[in-house]
Amino acid sequence: MRRMDARELERLVERARRLAGDGRRRLLGIAGPPGAGKSTLAERLAARLDGRAVLVPMDGFHLAQAELERLGRAGRKGAPDTFDAAGYTALLGRLRAAEPGTTVYAPAFDRALEEPVAGAIPVPPDVPLVITEGNYLLHDEGPWAAVRPLLDEVWYVDLDDRRRVPRLVARHIRFGKEPDHAARWVADSDEANARLVARGRDRADLVVRMS
Repeated sequence: MRRMDARELERLVERARRLAGDGRRRLLGIAGPPGAGKSTLAERLAARLDGRAVLVPMDGFHLAQAELERLGRAGRKGAPDTFDAAGYTALLGRLRAAEPGTTVYAPAFDRALEEPVAGAIPVPPDVPLVITEGNYLLHDEGPWAAVRPLLDEVWYVDLDDRRRVPRLVARHIRFGKEPDHAARWVADSDEANARLVARGRDRADLVVRMS
């Protein structure tokens, strides 16, 4: 579990609460490299906001494994072109509009199956804050460049590589990869993606340091 000082977490909760304070639909993005603690922070924020926030992870827009194999991209799962970026952007537009009386359904990602699950996350129209987290919210190439303008704020989660990489390997093992395979996957795939993600760090509204 990624750790954070309790006072720092409270400060972040209050910042998120203020973002949604006027009752209008706001979108908060949480970006960062694989294994930095994006999901942990996003889940904690959503839990602390007393029903005023819904978490919609970007990972629900992973392409299905069969499609990755058809495209020859299965060995690079997690790279920018292994997601439906246009679909994610379209969903953010619908969430931002918050049409009265309309619940928007977002996909989730099942780590045990390593597959997206359609229509798994309901977002009621009266929820003032949508928290979305993922690697490429600050990526400025191709269809990903359309994401940042749809978000009111983006926070970048930073964790020292000496802690992040071993935790990322451990996560892959926990979800079924053999230790050697997990280590190779992180070195060859996840870290290439991490370097790409890090290029967007300076475009964030806030850098959150995890430990």
